[in-house]
Amino acid sequence: METNSRSIRTLTLLITSLGSFVVLLDGSIIFVALSEIQRDLGAQMSHLQWTVDGYTLPFAALMLMTGTLGDRLGRKRVFLSGLVVFVVGSALCGFADSFTTLIIGRVTQGIGAAAIETASLALLVSTFSTAHSRAKAIGIWTAVSGVALALGPLVGGVLIELFSWHAIFLLNLPIGAVALVLGFRWLIESRNPNARHLDIPGQILITGALFCLIMGLIQGEREGWGSLLIVGLLVGSVMLFAAFLSVEVRSREPLLPLDLFRNRTFATSGAIAALLGFVIVGAMFFMAQYFQNVQGHSALDAGLRLLPLTLGIFFFSPPASTLAGRIGPRVPIIVGAVLVTVGFLLLTTVEPASGFADVWWKLGLVGGGIGCMFAPLTLAVMASTPPERAGLGSSVINTTRIAGFTAGAAVLGTVVISRFKNSVVDALVDLGVPATDGREIADGFGGAGVGLGEDPDAPAALPISPVEFLPTVNEAFVDATHTAYLICAGCTLLIAVLATALLPRGQVAESTPEPVPAAG
Repeated sequence: METNSRSIRTLTLLITSLGSFVVLLDGSIIFVALSEIQRDLGAQMSHLQWTVDGYTLPFAALMLMTGTLGDRLGRKRVFLSGLVVFVVGSALCGFADSFTTLIIGRVTQGIGAAAIETASLALLVSTFSTAHSRAKAIGIWTAVSGVALALGPLVGGVLIELFSWHAIFLLNLPIGAVALVLGFRWLIESRNPNARHLDIPGQILITGALFCLIMGLIQGEREGWGSLLIVGLLVGSVMLFAAFLSVEVRSREPLLPLDLFRNRTFATSGAIAALLGFVIVGAMFFMAQYFQNVQGHSALDAGLRLLPLTLGIFFFSPPASTLAGRIGPRVPIIVGAVLVTVGFLLLTTVEPASGFADVWWKLGLVGGGIGCMFAPLTLAVMASTPPERAGLGSSVINTTRIAGFTAGAAVLGTVVISRFKNSVVDALVDLGVPATDGREIADGFGGAGVGLGEDPDAPAALPISPVEFLPTVNEAFVDATHTAYLICAGCTLLIAVLATALLPRGQVAESTPEPVPAAG
């Protein structure tokens, strides 16, 4: 009997890790494909931001509901349903011949990913009953997530080199099929007997708030920050979020029970997770473009050059999880935040012609620091959440992290585009081009990104050939990314302050199960 139980636990860990693997693989594999997608589909920089956020926006917005659905309908059922939706979305992306089809596929993937990620962690918590075994399982699950992040750029580079960018999505089809077959046969269903009803008004409001915010941030530079559209989107986002909080306070069964945030560890960990998601995209999004568009490397070479970042996450996650299990999450998180802060500050010294020897160890610091924070954050949240609310706890931690990731792509992308365009204008003015003409030319560069400088036919109005102007474009782009890295360093410094001031010393006291109301 014990052997059978051990086998079930092992298979549960394998299947849930496989599901989480494809979800996070798609989070990192996309970065080395952006340049290829841009060239193939004629995408603008804002399109590339939507290629990322089209996935992460529904991912973040729906995790609260999928966590509740798992508690209510069954975590196994939600996990398997999420896999089906994710595979369908991957097929749409894999066969996309237009940007519109690609985004529809990415949104579909994000819906499935929300169900997979929340249900997988909740299945682990319900299957591994003791604190020790649960911490070990979560550590392995997190390490597998680190593998996915580490392999994403490299696998993406290999597939693009051998086939095309479509292959990075088609890869999910066989992996998803295997996970489905194994999950249907071996996963044990679990649910919360006191699960809440679905909060449909709350879900609509939070989804609308996030969509308006991200749309406003991404389109703000293009439409003008003072335009009626952008002002309306940003004001609408604030109003929808305020309405969401009002509904949650009054609801008997809210989508997001605000009482969870009375636990200081839970609230602090959620804030740190959001900041962590924000900075991850800052490193991957821009370094991939730096290696490909500025230095001219292939997708495969870019994937290899991102390995110090992604392998740092992978190798530092397991020991950080073990350390957090022994002394608590506070110290690993502080150490990780300091490492990432130093790494980002050092990345502001990178220049267009910097050799890889000058870059790899700086990326390694960022990756290692992120790895130090990943598992301890998850352990802190799950320990401060009652076991019967495991689905909700896992959905909150993942929602905050992916919401931060989504905001990072929107905010940092917009900052870089704005800084980049201003630098191009200044360079053109120095060449004697009138400021109004320079702004028009810069808008073309800013919309398409630094990759436009590789096109010998654009923009035609340059006073010198694009080939001659390319070094200036590259310099402007790299300078703009330095601003993004400074913002990221500020975020991780804030993480260190929050962890030092608010996280408990030593082990996090596990929440006791909530009392079950008497029948009748």
